[in-house]
Amino acid sequence: METCVLVVEDDPELLEALSGALESEGYGVGRARHGLDALGQLRAGKRPCVILLDLMMPIMNGWQFRHEQRQDSELCKIPVVVVSAKTDSAQHAAWLEADAYIEKPISLQTLLETVHRYCGGCEPPPPPA
Repeated sequence: METCVLVVEDDPELLEALSGALESEGYGVGRARHGLDALGQLRAGKRPCVILLDLMMPIMNGWQFRHEQRQDSELCKIPVVVVSAKTDSAQHAAWLEADAYIEKPISLQTLLETVHRYCGGCEPPPPPA
């Protein structure tokens, strides 16, 4: 299945909850526990329709990831949605030149609407027979 969404989140429970919600809607989901993991997947050829990016992570945080992503002429084309519990998420998203932001705790409706905005071209799998 094509990866439509790359979820970059260090909290394993939230990572699985977000991934599961998106997969139940038919999206292909890639998972990364930190920015360096996400960069490795992207540099290996994964091209999601959108990246959901946490900011506060170990090894490589969201700011570092975004800096590296913006330096790559191919990877910088992938839209990024900042997903953060920071009270000033909108400001951080603007500083990072992110395409959008979602505040934690995450509303399922907001998550799905946001992903749909960027992944309209991703083909979900056919429903089970």
